[in-house]
Amino acid sequence: MKRENGRSQDSLRKLGLEMDFVPCAEGSVLISMGNTRVLCNASIEESVPPWMKSQEEEGGWITAEYSMLPRSGLTRSRRERHGPGGRSQEIQRLIGRSLRASVDLRLLGQRTITVDCDVIQADGGTRTASITGGYIALRKALNDLIAKGKIPSEALLSPVAAISAGIIDNQVMLDLCYEEDVAAEVDANFVMNKDRELIEVQGTAEGNPFSRDLLNKLLDVAEKGILELIEEQERVLTP
Repeated sequence: MKRENGRSQDSLRKLGLEMDFVPCAEGSVLISMGNTRVLCNASIEESVPPWMKSQEEEGGWITAEYSMLPRSGLTRSRRERHGPGGRSQEIQRLIGRSLRASVDLRLLGQRTITVDCDVIQADGGTRTASITGGYIALRKALNDLIAKGKIPSEALLSPVAAISAGIIDNQVMLDLCYEEDVAAEVDANFVMNKDRELIEVQGTAEGNPFSRDLLNKLLDVAEKGILELIEEQERVLTP
């Protein structure tokens, strides 16, 4: 299968990171992965959820919300006015779990950071782009708290990013666009930190089962892509 722009099987789509896209947010970035574009904003509240208070949990909390704008796809989707649907709930829980893995919550203080991920344009990999961009927005907000002496730098753990990979015509491919995603015999998403530790793996055989050897190949190409993304995260976050 010929890939768009002639990119190789283990290459990322063109990455764009526009920092401070929403100036009033504590952390903001517009991330582009090819034709997928997600606006990620981090907001800080000086309180924790009621369930943390009732359980006398120490530290703070990080959560995420995810939505696709009505014309982010080929046809208009309805706004989720009465709360997120099943797919959105599953994705925002994934984003939240991934971002919490990058922070020592005990050192966050009595704060909640909400990372909103709004898909402006969808062409495959919206959840992985949300995690990668969401980390940048979160880290920008945390950097400001550290600079103001409100939390210690030790609150920052290893950076986190995510990417998709799949098997098409028995070929392992990285960072699938929508056309590739629908054609894939195997579709997988990987979340990993800079230390090459896995945070989440989601993989599905669309037809025939796949071997552990193929899973290892998917993991290898995903690791390569994630480390490249983390390098770009650190570049834009460096003053």
